[in-house]
Amino acid sequence: MKKRSVVWIFVPLLVSGLVGAGIEMNKVEELRPAAALEETLYISSPQALKRVSLGYGGLMADIYWTRAVQYFGAKATARAKRFDLLRPLLEITTTLDPHLVVAYEFGSTFLAQQPPLGAGKPDDAIQYVREGIGNNPNEWRLYTDEAFIYYFEKKDYASAGRVMLQGSKLPGAHPFMKTVAATLVQRGGDFETARLLWSSLYQTTSDASVRENAVKHLRALEVDEIVPKLEQLARNYAQRSGTQPTSFRELVQAGWLNRIPVDPLGNPYKLFADGHVEVEDYIDLPFIVKGLPPGQQPSTFDFSASKTKAN
Repeated sequence: MKKRSVVWIFVPLLVSGLVGAGIEMNKVEELRPAAALEETLYISSPQALKRVSLGYGGLMADIYWTRAVQYFGAKATARAKRFDLLRPLLEITTTLDPHLVVAYEFGSTFLAQQPPLGAGKPDDAIQYVREGIGNNPNEWRLYTDEAFIYYFEKKDYASAGRVMLQGSKLPGAHPFMKTVAATLVQRGGDFETARLLWSSLYQTTSDASVRENAVKHLRALEVDEIVPKLEQLARNYAQRSGTQPTSFRELVQAGWLNRIPVDPLGNPYKLFADGHVEVEDYIDLPFIVKGLPPGQQPSTFDFSASKTKAN
């Protein structure tokens, strides 16, 4: 009974002390924007703060997470170029409570985005969200967050796809993650892995729309692989003969091809005098990157929409 009384005495003191510290931290930032890290945070070591938390690490983590959000919001609103305290605040938060998944999810986004919308540190963001995955290995949403950073901030589509694929194997992971993984790997140029993923999706799903989507991507993979090879063949012929071929029929007649090549729909590819190759009808072959008319952009993949769907 005496122990419980002691706890009820110290809890209000702890909370009031932390709230007071938060107020003072606001004042310090207002009065001294260039204050040193230790002056602003008071306790710069997350481990030290956890030791003095008196067993209320979860409560203190919530307070520091709120503080991190407030700090980020104030800096973003002011269109700041530096977010020096963001990473330390996030580290304190998740050291106090390594299972506070929301801090990893949003904190990594805060770190990754370019100023003034974020700290502009995608590598730090990836490291931070990986710490979250290490502490919460079954949280598949953290994998989507990491893939999101690779996709948008680093333009590393292959890595984004591999991360998404890892997350898709977790218990309870959204089925859409496999589709996203295959799309990202394909965009990154890893044709072999992409083909395996799309083939697997086609064979294992009972959803007709998913199967149709897989077929379209498999066709696109075939086009994206064959078109550069056909264009290289035309260049080799021009170098050897001194004449630029104007059709594949010419290459067949010269013995460089056995027959006129056709796309996955059975339509012949078109070879132009400048050496580039096009498909007969790109509308019927969505997702292709190669074989498009000059100026025609490939079908875009809205990863942000897919991430929202997965969540």
